Amino acid sequence: MAPKVLISDKLSPAAVQIFKDRGIDVDFQPDVGKDKDKLAEIIGDYDGLAIRSATKATAKIIAAATNLKVIGRAGIGTDNIDKDAASKKGIIVMNTPFGNMITTAEHAIAMMFAVARQIPEASASTHAGKWEKSKFMGVELTGKTLGVIGAGNIGGIVCDRAKGLKMKVVAYDPFLGEEKAKKMGVEKVELDALLARADFITLHVPFTDQTANILSAEAIAKMRPGVRIINCARGGLVDEEALAAALKSGHVAGAAFDVFSQEPATENPLFNLPNVVCTPHLGAATSEAQENVALQVAEQMSDYLLTGAVSNALNMPSVTAEEAKVMGPWLKLSGHLGAFIGQMTDEPIKAINILYDGSVAEMNLSALNCGVIAGIMKKANPDVNMVSAPVIAQERGITISTTNQSKSGVFDGYIKVTVVTDKRERSIAGTVFSDGKPRFIQIKGIQIDAEVGAHMLYTTNEDVPGIIGTLGQTMGENGVNIANFTLGRAEAKGEAIALLYVDDQVPAPVIKKLEKTGMFTQVKPLIFDVA
Repeated sequence: MAPKVLISDKLSPAAVQIFKDRGIDVDFQPDVGKDKDKLAEIIGDYDGLAIRSATKATAKIIAAATNLKVIGRAGIGTDNIDKDAASKKGIIVMNTPFGNMITTAEHAIAMMFAVARQIPEASASTHAGKWEKSKFMGVELTGKTLGVIGAGNIGGIVCDRAKGLKMKVVAYDPFLGEEKAKKMGVEKVELDALLARADFITLHVPFTDQTANILSAEAIAKMRPGVRIINCARGGLVDEEALAAALKSGHVAGAAFDVFSQEPATENPLFNLPNVVCTPHLGAATSEAQENVALQVAEQMSDYLLTGAVSNALNMPSVTAEEAKVMGPWLKLSGHLGAFIGQMTDEPIKAINILYDGSVAEMNLSALNCGVIAGIMKKANPDVNMVSAPVIAQERGITISTTNQSKSGVFDGYIKVTVVTDKRERSIAGTVFSDGKPRFIQIKGIQIDAEVGAHMLYTTNEDVPGIIGTLGQTMGENGVNIANFTLGRAEAKGEAIALLYVDDQVPAPVIKKLEKTGMFTQVKPLIFDVA
């Protein structure tokens, strides 16, 4: 059955057509996003939800989304999506961060010109029949210092445009390296230095706990007199009350804001102040950007629903379509390894250590980590997946560590998973053969070669004669067919293990019979998702 996607906001007809051309069953209801009760009533029928800003994907909506796998936001901001609720339910949240980069950067530059030359006020005055030429004295941008807070995708474009205007550019960004700054032609500085030197300051960072009110009253006091501030990023990055006071005192000469702490903004401390330019969140409002983000979200959602490729997800590592093809068997293996340990472990897990060796160490390890963690967590929560598992692990205080190393053995690549509890450590390793089938190659340090089946039986015992006969006879007498039988031991007369791949789940009475023989220290039926 084809995946089904609901478009609950106004999206380009070309985006709708992309879904159709890719074989997606698409339901275009551009106004239903405004009706939260109706949306909650119908959302359970869909695998995907494509939205803009009008739809609010609240915890209530997500709770009703019984089949939803992905939410795609045509645009950057995802404040209208409860990402925690989505992650816990295993729903991928995607946005389109690159479709409106140029548009938003250009708007910031336009706002800088507008506040430098008081263009909106001068225009209004002239429309009113006044000719107040001397009233609107502006400043040039050439030779001025622009302080850019956040030199990522959009901030980087602003830096480039500002250099074209012959401005000096200083940038504050904890993730900006010295080498990258040199290539961009900007000077990397600390925030206080930027505040002290900049004639214009523009913000291009997301709203987080760390960036909330990054331009506080204290920060504004550190700025040079006559500074002008531009915010086309996110509301809440600037203390608007403090900025209003600084504008009234003259310490700040002007401000240009496209975003506000409360939106829609019908009231704000910055409104009606002289030399403050305000626009209603128009950063992405060009026909080109609206078309780009709509097409991108349709492609991204289609890729995920049809091939498993993940692009621009906020709660899941990205996996390209090419990676998905190569990594598919390894992702299955990671889940199987996690599932084995998860089913074998009854006590609380303190840590999960994952080793990647050889060729697999060059792959997308973040995605493989998610596969391992999901496999482990499925015992406690069968509905867990690669999105929700890391969230659950974090909530439980489980430490995740990853090591990758060059080829160290006979296998081209392998994954080894070790879990740590208060009582013990337990490990398993596996690889993918040339036929694309995952195999278990080591359990508890004992070498094996076991194909993974939907139903398996794991036993441990002392290495003594009669184990194979007892297992075979008990299975045969009770109608359990063995598809594959693997043995391994640490040393002669030492600990040994057996892993049986059987056609159907081993019934509980058969498990009891094996335990009563007294030959086994452990008898454990296992189930794996091999679909």
